[in-house]
Amino acid sequence: MKAVRGPIPASGASDMAHVVLAFEDNRLASRLFGQFDENLALIEQRLSIDARARGNKVEIRGDQIACEQARRTLDYLYGRLQAGNEIQPSDVEGAIRMAIAEGDQLMLPTLEKKGRMSLAQISTRRRTIHARTPTQDAYMRAMERSELVFGVGPAGTGKTYLAVAHAAQLLERGQVDRIILSRPAVEAGERLGFLPGDMKEKVDPYLRPLYDALYDMIPAEKVERNLAAGAIEVAPLAFMRGRTLANAAVILDEAQNTTTMQMKMFLTRLGENARMVVTGDPSQVDLPPGQKSGLVEALRVLDGVSNVVTVRFEAKDVVRHPLVQAIVEAYEEDATRQRTAAIPPQL
Repeated sequence: MKAVRGPIPASGASDMAHVVLAFEDNRLASRLFGQFDENLALIEQRLSIDARARGNKVEIRGDQIACEQARRTLDYLYGRLQAGNEIQPSDVEGAIRMAIAEGDQLMLPTLEKKGRMSLAQISTRRRTIHARTPTQDAYMRAMERSELVFGVGPAGTGKTYLAVAHAAQLLERGQVDRIILSRPAVEAGERLGFLPGDMKEKVDPYLRPLYDALYDMIPAEKVERNLAAGAIEVAPLAFMRGRTLANAAVILDEAQNTTTMQMKMFLTRLGENARMVVTGDPSQVDLPPGQKSGLVEALRVLDGVSNVVTVRFEAKDVVRHPLVQAIVEAYEEDATRQRTAAIPPQL
Protein backbone atom coordinates (compact mmCIF):
# COMPACT_ATOMS: atom_id res chain seq x y z
CA MET A 1 0.00 0.00 0.00
CA LYS A 2 1.27 3.45 -0.88
CA ALA A 3 0.19 6.67 0.78
CA VAL A 4 0.45 10.09 -0.80
CA ARG A 5 -0.27 13.19 1.24
CA GLY A 6 -1.82 16.07 -0.63
CA PRO A 7 -1.25 19.74 0.09
CA ILE A 8 -2.82 21.23 3.19
CA PRO A 9 -5.71 23.52 2.19
CA ALA A 10 -4.83 27.20 1.92
CA SER A 11 -7.82 28.16 4.04
CA GLY A 12 -5.64 28.20 7.13
CA ALA A 13 -7.13 24.99 8.49
CA SER A 14 -3.71 23.54 9.35
CA ASP A 15 -5.29 20.62 11.10
CA MET A 16 -6.86 19.34 7.86
CA ALA A 17 -5.25 16.75 5.60
CA HIS A 18 -5.66 15.07 2.20
CA VAL A 19 -4.31 11.52 1.92
CA VAL A 20 -4.41 9.22 -1.12
CA LEU A 21 -3.94 5.48 -0.49
CA ALA A 22 -3.14 3.08 -3.34
CA PHE A 23 -3.51 -0.70 -2.89
CA GLU A 24 -1.56 -2.96 -5.24
CA ASP A 25 -4.15 -5.75 -5.53
CA ASN A 26 -7.35 -4.47 -7.15
CA ARG A 27 -9.33 -7.52 -6.05
CA LEU A 28 -8.31 -7.13 -2.41
CA ALA A 29 -8.92 -3.39 -2.59
CA SER A 30 -12.49 -4.04 -3.70
CA ARG A 31 -13.05 -6.38 -0.76
CA LEU A 32 -11.40 -3.86 1.56
CA PHE A 33 -13.76 -1.07 0.54
CA GLY A 34 -16.74 -3.42 0.88
CA GLN A 35 -19.86 -3.95 -1.17
CA PHE A 36 -21.04 -0.53 -2.35
CA ASP A 37 -18.10 0.87 -0.32
CA GLU A 38 -19.88 -0.01 2.93
CA ASN A 39 -16.62 -0.37 4.87
CA LEU A 40 -15.46 3.06 3.76
CA ALA A 41 -18.83 4.47 4.73
CA LEU A 42 -18.44 3.02 8.22
CA ILE A 43 -14.96 4.54 8.56
CA GLU A 44 -16.33 7.89 7.35
CA GLN A 45 -19.10 7.79 9.94
CA ARG A 46 -16.90 6.78 12.88
CA LEU A 47 -13.99 9.13 12.14
CA SER A 48 -15.89 12.07 10.60
CA ILE A 49 -13.80 12.10 7.43
CA ASP A 50 -14.55 11.97 3.72
CA ALA A 51 -13.34 8.81 1.92
CA ARG A 52 -13.88 8.23 -1.79
CA ALA A 53 -12.75 5.14 -3.69
CA ARG A 54 -11.55 5.20 -7.28
CA GLY A 55 -10.42 1.83 -8.56
CA ASN A 56 -7.69 0.59 -6.22
CA LYS A 57 -7.22 4.03 -4.63
CA VAL A 58 -9.03 5.90 -1.91
CA GLU A 59 -8.88 9.62 -1.15
CA ILE A 60 -9.26 10.65 2.46
CA ARG A 61 -9.93 14.22 3.56
CA GLY A 62 -10.49 15.58 7.02
CA ASP A 63 -8.80 16.23 10.33
CA GLN A 64 -5.14 15.17 10.26
CA ILE A 65 -5.46 12.83 13.24
CA ALA A 66 -8.65 11.25 11.86
CA CYS A 67 -7.03 10.79 8.43
CA GLU A 68 -4.10 9.01 10.06
CA GLN A 69 -6.51 6.81 12.00
CA ALA A 70 -8.33 5.97 8.75
CA ARG A 71 -5.02 5.17 7.05
CA ARG A 72 -3.98 2.80 9.82
CA THR A 73 -7.42 1.18 9.85
CA LEU A 74 -7.32 0.49 6.11
CA ASP A 75 -3.68 -0.62 6.23
CA TYR A 76 -4.43 -3.12 8.97
CA LEU A 77 -7.53 -4.50 7.25
CA TYR A 78 -5.68 -4.80 3.93
CA GLY A 79 -3.03 -6.84 5.74
CA ARG A 80 -5.78 -9.13 7.06
CA LEU A 81 -6.99 -9.67 3.50
CA GLN A 82 -3.46 -10.33 2.27
CA ALA A 83 -3.14 -13.02 4.94
CA GLY A 84 -6.23 -14.77 3.54
CA ASN A 85 -8.76 -13.62 6.13
CA GLU A 86 -12.20 -12.23 5.43
CA ILE A 87 -13.32 -9.00 7.04
CA GLN A 88 -16.77 -8.20 8.37
CA PRO A 89 -18.25 -4.87 9.53
CA SER A 90 -17.41 -5.91 13.10
CA ASP A 91 -13.75 -6.26 12.06
CA VAL A 92 -13.85 -2.75 10.61
CA GLU A 93 -15.35 -1.45 13.86
CA GLY A 94 -12.62 -3.16 15.84
CA ALA A 95 -9.83 -1.80 13.64
CA ILE A 96 -11.22 1.72 14.00
CA ARG A 97 -11.30 1.38 17.80
CA MET A 98 -7.70 0.20 17.86
CA ALA A 99 -6.54 2.98 15.54
CA ILE A 100 -8.22 5.58 17.73
CA ALA A 101 -6.66 4.06 20.86
CA GLU A 102 -3.17 4.62 19.47
CA GLY A 103 -3.62 8.33 20.00
CA ASP A 104 -4.56 7.97 23.66
CA GLN A 105 -2.06 8.85 26.36
CA LEU A 106 -2.62 5.45 27.94
CA MET A 107 -1.81 3.65 24.70
CA LEU A 108 -1.08 -0.03 25.19
CA PRO A 109 2.60 -0.94 24.75
CA THR A 110 1.53 -3.76 22.42
CA LEU A 111 0.60 -1.23 19.74
CA GLU A 112 3.26 0.14 17.42
CA LYS A 113 3.66 3.87 17.00
CA LYS A 114 4.50 3.58 13.32
CA GLY A 115 3.73 1.12 10.59
CA ARG A 116 0.99 -1.46 10.66
CA MET A 117 -1.01 -2.05 13.83
CA SER A 118 -0.08 -5.20 15.73
CA LEU A 119 -3.22 -6.71 17.29
CA ALA A 120 -3.37 -9.79 19.48
CA GLN A 121 -5.07 -12.80 17.95
CA ILE A 122 -6.23 -16.28 18.88
CA SER A 123 -6.14 -19.00 16.21
CA THR A 124 -7.93 -22.33 16.21
CA ARG A 125 -8.49 -24.67 13.29
CA ARG A 126 -11.97 -23.33 12.85
CA ARG A 127 -11.32 -19.59 13.05
CA THR A 128 -8.95 -16.77 13.95
CA ILE A 129 -10.09 -14.05 16.35
CA HIS A 130 -8.48 -10.61 16.41
CA ALA A 131 -8.72 -8.10 19.24
CA ARG A 132 -11.41 -5.50 18.57
CA THR A 133 -10.67 -3.12 21.45
CA PRO A 134 -7.49 -2.15 23.31
CA THR A 135 -8.80 -3.93 26.42
CA GLN A 136 -9.39 -7.12 24.44
CA ASP A 137 -5.83 -6.82 23.16
CA ALA A 138 -4.51 -6.55 26.72
CA TYR A 139 -6.75 -9.45 27.86
CA MET A 140 -5.62 -11.80 25.09
CA ARG A 141 -1.96 -11.05 25.76
CA ALA A 142 -2.45 -11.46 29.51
CA MET A 143 -3.94 -14.93 29.00
CA GLU A 144 -0.93 -15.85 26.86
CA ARG A 145 1.63 -14.97 29.52
CA SER A 146 -0.06 -15.34 32.93
CA GLU A 147 -1.24 -18.35 34.89
CA LEU A 148 -4.21 -16.60 36.50
CA VAL A 149 -6.19 -13.86 34.77
CA PHE A 150 -9.32 -12.07 35.94
CA GLY A 151 -11.47 -10.56 33.18
CA VAL A 152 -14.11 -8.32 34.74
CA GLY A 153 -16.63 -5.93 33.24
CA PRO A 154 -20.02 -5.62 31.56
CA ALA A 155 -21.73 -8.10 29.28
CA GLY A 156 -20.88 -8.09 25.60
CA THR A 157 -17.17 -7.32 25.95
CA GLY A 158 -15.98 -10.80 24.93
CA LYS A 159 -14.62 -11.89 28.32
CA THR A 160 -15.95 -15.46 28.24
CA TYR A 161 -15.78 -15.93 24.47
CA LEU A 162 -12.10 -14.98 24.29
CA ALA A 163 -11.25 -17.12 27.33
CA VAL A 164 -12.84 -20.19 25.72
CA ALA A 165 -11.09 -19.41 22.43
CA HIS A 166 -7.75 -19.19 24.24
CA ALA A 167 -8.42 -22.51 25.98
CA ALA A 168 -9.27 -24.15 22.64
CA GLN A 169 -6.02 -22.81 21.18
CA LEU A 170 -3.99 -24.23 24.06
CA LEU A 171 -5.66 -27.64 23.64
CA GLU A 172 -5.01 -27.72 19.89
CA ARG A 173 -1.38 -26.75 20.40
CA GLY A 174 -0.94 -29.54 22.95
CA GLN A 175 0.00 -27.06 25.67
CA VAL A 176 -2.71 -28.50 27.94
CA ASP A 177 -4.38 -31.91 28.07
CA ARG A 178 -7.91 -30.72 28.77
CA ILE A 179 -10.31 -27.82 29.08
CA ILE A 180 -12.45 -27.36 32.18
CA LEU A 181 -15.30 -24.84 32.03
CA SER A 182 -17.35 -24.01 35.09
CA ARG A 183 -20.13 -21.73 36.28
CA PRO A 184 -21.97 -21.36 39.58
CA ALA A 185 -25.56 -22.54 39.10
CA VAL A 186 -26.69 -19.74 41.34
CA GLU A 187 -30.15 -19.40 39.81
CA ALA A 188 -31.06 -22.73 41.39
CA GLY A 189 -28.90 -22.21 44.46
CA GLU A 190 -26.92 -25.26 43.30
CA ARG A 191 -29.87 -27.34 44.57
CA LEU A 192 -30.99 -28.78 41.27
CA GLY A 193 -33.14 -31.70 42.41
CA PHE A 194 -36.46 -30.12 41.48
CA LEU A 195 -35.47 -29.76 37.81
CA PRO A 196 -36.44 -32.59 35.39
CA GLY A 197 -33.91 -35.00 33.88
CA ASP A 198 -30.55 -36.41 34.95
CA MET A 199 -27.75 -34.26 36.38
CA LYS A 200 -26.39 -33.24 32.96
CA GLU A 201 -29.84 -32.15 31.82
CA LYS A 202 -30.34 -30.20 35.05
CA VAL A 203 -27.15 -28.12 34.80
CA ASP A 204 -26.78 -27.75 31.01
CA PRO A 205 -29.07 -24.69 30.76
CA TYR A 206 -26.73 -22.76 33.08
CA LEU A 207 -23.66 -23.83 31.10
CA ARG A 208 -25.09 -23.28 27.61
CA PRO A 209 -23.07 -20.09 26.90
CA LEU A 210 -19.87 -22.07 27.44
CA TYR A 211 -21.01 -24.79 25.05
CA ASP A 212 -21.90 -22.16 22.45
CA ALA A 213 -18.42 -20.66 22.58
CA LEU A 214 -16.83 -24.11 22.32
CA TYR A 215 -18.80 -25.04 19.21
CA ASP A 216 -17.76 -21.75 17.64
CA MET A 217 -14.08 -22.63 18.10
CA ILE A 218 -13.98 -26.38 17.57
CA PRO A 219 -15.92 -28.55 15.05
CA ALA A 220 -19.01 -30.05 16.66
CA GLU A 221 -17.96 -33.66 16.18
CA LYS A 222 -14.60 -32.98 17.83
CA VAL A 223 -16.28 -31.23 20.76
CA GLU A 224 -18.49 -34.28 21.27
CA ARG A 225 -15.50 -36.66 21.12
CA ASN A 226 -13.55 -34.55 23.60
CA LEU A 227 -16.53 -34.33 25.94
CA ALA A 228 -16.92 -38.11 25.84
CA ALA A 229 -13.18 -38.65 26.40
CA GLY A 230 -12.99 -36.09 29.22
CA ALA A 231 -10.62 -33.77 27.31
CA ILE A 232 -13.34 -31.12 27.61
CA GLU A 233 -15.37 -30.89 30.80
CA VAL A 234 -18.25 -28.50 31.43
CA ALA A 235 -19.46 -28.63 35.00
CA PRO A 236 -21.06 -26.48 37.72
CA LEU A 237 -18.73 -24.98 40.30
CA ALA A 238 -19.93 -27.34 43.05
CA PHE A 239 -18.25 -30.22 41.17
CA MET A 240 -14.77 -28.65 41.53
CA ARG A 241 -14.38 -29.23 45.26
CA GLY A 242 -11.58 -31.61 46.26
CA ARG A 243 -9.93 -31.71 42.83
CA THR A 244 -6.49 -30.64 41.61
CA LEU A 245 -6.69 -29.24 38.08
CA ALA A 246 -3.32 -29.87 36.44
CA ASN A 247 -2.30 -29.67 32.75
CA ALA A 248 -5.56 -27.88 32.04
CA ALA A 249 -7.05 -24.64 30.81
CA VAL A 250 -9.62 -23.78 33.48
CA ILE A 251 -12.32 -21.11 33.15
CA LEU A 252 -14.77 -19.92 35.78
CA ASP A 253 -17.55 -17.85 34.22
CA GLU A 254 -20.11 -15.63 35.99
CA ALA A 255 -17.74 -15.55 38.95
CA GLN A 256 -19.58 -12.61 40.56
CA ASN A 257 -22.11 -15.20 41.73
CA THR A 258 -19.61 -17.18 43.79
CA THR A 259 -19.34 -16.84 47.55
CA THR A 260 -16.00 -16.01 49.14
CA MET A 261 -15.48 -19.66 50.14
CA GLN A 262 -16.42 -20.95 46.70
CA MET A 263 -13.96 -18.58 45.03
CA LYS A 264 -11.15 -19.57 47.40
CA MET A 265 -11.97 -23.23 46.79
CA PHE A 266 -11.84 -22.76 43.03
CA LEU A 267 -8.62 -20.73 42.92
CA THR A 268 -6.80 -23.26 45.07
CA ARG A 269 -7.61 -26.03 42.56
CA LEU A 270 -4.83 -24.67 40.29
CA GLY A 271 -2.29 -27.42 39.59
CA GLU A 272 0.94 -27.80 37.63
CA ASN A 273 0.97 -26.54 34.04
CA ALA A 274 -2.51 -25.11 34.39
CA ARG A 275 -3.91 -21.81 33.18
CA MET A 276 -6.92 -20.27 34.89
CA VAL A 277 -9.21 -17.47 33.71
CA VAL A 278 -11.95 -16.04 35.92
CA THR A 279 -14.62 -13.86 34.31
CA GLY A 280 -17.54 -11.92 35.71
CA ASP A 281 -19.41 -8.66 36.06
CA PRO A 282 -19.40 -7.27 39.63
CA SER A 283 -22.40 -5.09 38.76
CA GLN A 284 -24.65 -8.13 38.17
CA VAL A 285 -24.46 -10.13 41.39
CA ASP A 286 -27.37 -12.55 41.85
CA LEU A 287 -26.41 -13.72 45.34
CA PRO A 288 -28.87 -13.27 48.24
CA PRO A 289 -28.88 -9.76 49.74
CA GLY A 290 -26.04 -9.19 52.19
CA GLN A 291 -23.84 -12.00 50.84
CA LYS A 292 -20.45 -10.90 49.56
CA SER A 293 -19.38 -11.73 46.02
CA GLY A 294 -16.37 -14.03 45.90
CA LEU A 295 -15.17 -12.24 42.77
CA VAL A 296 -15.17 -8.82 44.42
CA GLU A 297 -13.34 -10.23 47.44
CA ALA A 298 -10.76 -12.03 45.29
CA LEU A 299 -9.99 -8.88 43.31
CA ARG A 300 -9.31 -7.06 46.58
CA VAL A 301 -7.33 -9.83 48.29
CA LEU A 302 -5.18 -10.75 45.28
CA ASP A 303 -4.42 -7.20 44.19
CA GLY A 304 -0.64 -6.99 43.77
CA VAL A 305 -0.01 -10.76 43.91
CA SER A 306 2.70 -11.73 41.42
CA ASN A 307 1.54 -13.41 38.17
CA VAL A 308 -2.12 -12.58 38.83
CA VAL A 309 -3.41 -10.16 36.19
CA THR A 310 -6.72 -8.31 36.28
CA VAL A 311 -8.09 -6.83 33.05
CA ARG A 312 -11.03 -4.48 33.51
CA PHE A 313 -13.48 -3.99 30.66
CA GLU A 314 -15.71 -0.93 30.36
CA ALA A 315 -18.85 -0.01 28.45
CA LYS A 316 -16.71 1.26 25.56
CA ASP A 317 -15.38 -2.30 25.12
CA VAL A 318 -18.82 -3.76 24.30
CA VAL A 319 -18.59 -5.44 20.89
CA ARG A 320 -22.19 -6.53 20.49
CA HIS A 321 -24.92 -4.39 18.97
CA PRO A 322 -24.17 -0.65 19.52
CA LEU A 323 -27.37 -0.41 21.56
CA VAL A 324 -25.87 -2.80 24.13
CA GLN A 325 -23.08 -0.30 24.79
CA ALA A 326 -25.63 2.49 25.21
CA ILE A 327 -27.64 0.33 27.64
CA VAL A 328 -24.55 -0.49 29.73
CA GLU A 329 -23.54 3.18 29.83
CA ALA A 330 -27.06 4.23 30.88
CA TYR A 331 -27.05 1.76 33.79
CA GLU A 332 -23.56 2.86 34.85
CA GLU A 333 -24.62 6.52 34.83
CA ASP A 334 -27.75 5.69 36.85
CA ALA A 335 -25.68 3.77 39.40
CA THR A 336 -23.29 6.72 39.71
CA ARG A 337 -26.21 9.11 40.29
CA GLN A 338 -27.66 6.86 42.98
CA ARG A 339 -24.31 6.56 44.77
CA THR A 340 -23.88 10.33 44.66
CA ALA A 341 -27.39 10.90 46.02
CA ALA A 342 -26.73 8.47 48.87
CA ILE A 343 -23.69 10.43 50.10
CA PRO A 344 -24.76 12.65 53.02
CA PRO A 345 -23.93 16.33 52.61
CA GLN A 346 -20.81 17.60 54.36
CA LEU A 347 -21.43 19.88 57.33
